[in-house]
Amino acid sequence: MQSIDKELTRAEEQIMQVLWQIEKGFVKDILDYLPEPKPAYNTVSTIVRILQEKGFVSHKAYGKSHEYFPIISKEQYSTFATEKLVEGYFENSFSSLFSFFSKKGKIDMKEADEILNLINSMKK
Repeated sequence: MQSIDKELTRAEEQIMQVLWQIEKGFVKDILDYLPEPKPAYNTVSTIVRILQEKGFVSHKAYGKSHEYFPIISKEQYSTFATEKLVEGYFENSFSSLFSFFSKKGKIDMKEADEILNLINSMKK
């Protein structure tokens, strides 16, 4: 399993979201999934190469064309990003994270009940 030690920029994350969705593709395929206004082909190509250098993406060559695919799963990156968020902004406390979102009205009663059920199942 690949280790993650770098955060993604917003543009890199947008490209990764597409690759996680389509599982593999050429730059033109990635472009098809990006919202309007679409970035230039060369911009996407550059970002994909940066993702490759960062260890998030690999490729299979077909002559001069490259088909790219993620080597870091969405779940792996979600875990990394969430832990970094909790560590950096909530003093490594998930209860502080919950409290923050609850005070902002981002958690409704149904979600709070689901969280309570998860907590109760952890206790068993």
